[in-house]
Amino acid sequence: MNKAKQAGADRVRQVVEPVVQDAGLYLEDVIVTLAGSRSVVRITLDLPEDAVGNLDLDRVAEVSRDINTALDESNAFPGAYTLEISTPGTSRPLTELRHFKRARGRIVRLTLADGGTVEGRLRDVEDGHLLLTDAATASVALDDVVRGAIQVELKRALEVDLGPEMAVDANPGADAPHDEEV
Repeated sequence: MNKAKQAGADRVRQVVEPVVQDAGLYLEDVIVTLAGSRSVVRITLDLPEDAVGNLDLDRVAEVSRDINTALDESNAFPGAYTLEISTPGTSRPLTELRHFKRARGRIVRLTLADGGTVEGRLRDVEDGHLLLTDAATASVALDDVVRGAIQVELKRALEVDLGPEMAVDANPGADAPHDEEV
């Protein structure tokens, strides 16, 4: 990243980090790029490392408004900009201790320094070791891991109970009310 972009990202980080911390979240990354005459400010948020689960969209929307207000009031970023706020998602490589802690409960594939791989559900991270279930190896030293990745579980998603409010009627009656507007 060039010095000007890095300076812009650092100014944004200084303004945004207290807002994110007040919301009980973690500021994963700030990237500033140019898109024509506008700048694009990309902010990646996550839950704290000890939290299990995912950051929901309602909470992202709430903190997004606060971040936008803080940036506008600070004048830390002059000129027109587009603000994009997201979460790391499952495609984020697991490269830091906090990434592995956030992946607890998920199936991970680990590439080891010796060239081997291990896959299993990450139960916990303790004393520099990744504790796995459903794997031939129950414990892997974090120092032995070259790369880690979360494996997407479609079966688990299908097992989730959507509840009555999310039920889909596959054969709605002709008399059922509906909106014409999209």
